Amino acid sequence: MADIAHQWGFDLKLGPTGDLAVATGSILCQQRVLRRLLTNLLDYIWHPSYGAGLAGFIGRPANTSQIRAAIRSQIFKETAVAQSPEPTIDVTLAPGGASGDVYVHILYVDSESGETQTLIFTLSA
Repeated sequence: MADIAHQWGFDLKLGPTGDLAVATGSILCQQRVLRRLLTNLLDYIWHPSYGAGLAGFIGRPANTSQIRAAIRSQIFKETAVAQSPEPTIDVTLAPGGASGDVYVHILYVDSESGETQTLIFTLSA
């Protein structure tokens, strides 16, 4: 099923006919995983357990183990993420830790297509 094409932190996109663009397949899966990971717990009032709350780590001393655990606790709740093989989740601090950025790199298998997908994003103030 298609959904509106909207990448977290960016504007909506227009489709080829001037209406709102839609996302399907692996792009839709990536959108949903990213939305789940960046949504704070209790922000989605109809599903209070939805969201990993990664934005809540911004401004606090970075703890890569906690961030990785938060991702792991939510990623399998997306049906488009295959249970096996398990996703590879790499959380890395910016070199020297000066900027406070945290880089997240996730490899997972799309359960519909069977293809390996890559999701990369940065948590920064």
